[in-house]
Amino acid sequence: MKTNKLKNNAGFTLIELIVVITILGLLSAYALPRFAAVQTEARIAKMNGALASLKSGAALAHAIQLTQQLAATSPVTMEGSSILMNDGYPTTDATAIPVAAGLASPDFVLVVTSSTVFTVSADTNHPNCAVTYTVPAALGSPPTYSSAGLIAANCS
Repeated sequence: MKTNKLKNNAGFTLIELIVVITILGLLSAYALPRFAAVQTEARIAKMNGALASLKSGAALAHAIQLTQQLAATSPVTMEGSSILMNDGYPTTDATAIPVAAGLASPDFVLVVTSSTVFTVSADTNHPNCAVTYTVPAALGSPPTYSSAGLIAANCS
């Protein structure tokens, strides 16, 4: 008499599937908060880059003005753009410091906060994740910069 043996089924048991799903759930619970922290760190790094661009743009415009022996309020030309100057540094005008620094929308939100303060923020969802440029108070003094808004609470 012939006996028919059941062939071994190649597949996963229910317990194996539950274990795999549980492990994936634990890994995702661990990874998602880390991913959110990476986004915050990236946003802060982006804004630190914008701050460095503001500093470099202002210094370069000032250097051009000095080497060309221009008056402290004379505009300078940088890459074909006229940069308005005051007290030897770019003004907060939308065609001055952001152009000198190479900052543009939609990469950043650029705001002329006042006649002396220019603010750059990461995006519209994070307006307090920002750096500021303040024109010099007087001829012979440098502009001031602030990165006080670059904290995790403002950038997350």
